[in-house]
Amino acid sequence: MVAGGLLALASLSACRRGSSPVAWSPVVARTQAGVDRPDPPQAFLGLAVYDVPGDVRPLLARLTDVVRTATADLTVTVGLGPRLVAAVDPALPGARDLPAFDREEITTPARGGDLMVQVCAGDPVDVTATTTLVAREVGAAPRWSQRGFRQAGQRIGRNVLGFLDGIEVPRGAAVDREVWLSAPAAVAGGTVAVVRRLRVDLAAFLAQPLDRQEAVVGRRRADGAPLTGGGLTDHVDLAARTPDGRYVVPVNAHVRRANPAATGSGAMLRRGYSYDNGPGDAGLLFISYQRDLRTFTATQHRLDEADDLMAFTTATASATFLVLPGPAPGEPLGHRLFG
Repeated sequence: MVAGGLLALASLSACRRGSSPVAWSPVVARTQAGVDRPDPPQAFLGLAVYDVPGDVRPLLARLTDVVRTATADLTVTVGLGPRLVAAVDPALPGARDLPAFDREEITTPARGGDLMVQVCAGDPVDVTATTTLVAREVGAAPRWSQRGFRQAGQRIGRNVLGFLDGIEVPRGAAVDREVWLSAPAAVAGGTVAVVRRLRVDLAAFLAQPLDRQEAVVGRRRADGAPLTGGGLTDHVDLAARTPDGRYVVPVNAHVRRANPAATGSGAMLRRGYSYDNGPGDAGLLFISYQRDLRTFTATQHRLDEADDLMAFTTATASATFLVLPGPAPGEPLGHRLFG
């Protein structure tokens, strides 16, 4: 176990003894870390989903210690599933579950769940140490879990398809508008997360000629620029046409089908990680954060209707969670939600 993992364990023990924690996690104002902080995201992720058969409040109090004693290069983000949120108020954001979508092969344990704990770090050993600590606090094995990885030090990194990922996301003031909940007071500072594990048929995708791969995605593989030209972060011109009248970005290209201007929904903040579980099971751990679950569901329904990239993906896990507001000093996670 490296220093970061030891520090996380030692810090929690110190906090339990009543002394000051060794390091305070990067919880800023009203929000949890691990959504939009740090930026760029840490390179390694461990995500676990649990059932909570009893009162969740004592568990949240214990997990608050874990959140607060995380080190500077480690974030622990906690979310509650729709069953627990709806038990408080079925009208709250996060109280609705995800519907089924096309191209899913999801066993019962890998759909839904009561508790999500997302651990992100710059070192995979820190992820192991902290996820082990979390499992001890929960006192049960997860329904499902997944490790992920991404390019270190990159806000926009390449995924297993070889394309740059996470380009069209809200930034700056748009994060407050599109991601963080402002009301009701019980959840202000939280957000709605969607987690989907997508197995990718890499052999079939990589067998396509480069120009076909780029037509499926809607971007250049080399630099991530839209097929309509410009730089990496320039907006895709969905109206651009070729001299013979065809759209430059094909009608079923992923960037067209997923574009908020086409879906009529809000924008989502995506934090994607690649995963590799061995032969035949590699792909993307898709994580998005948004104010309204409809932002995701409207987008996914549009992808199901006609998106060429979907032909290469199969969802093997799916869930949504209310990421709780950041804990105020002296209060546990969920304090305003549960009173």
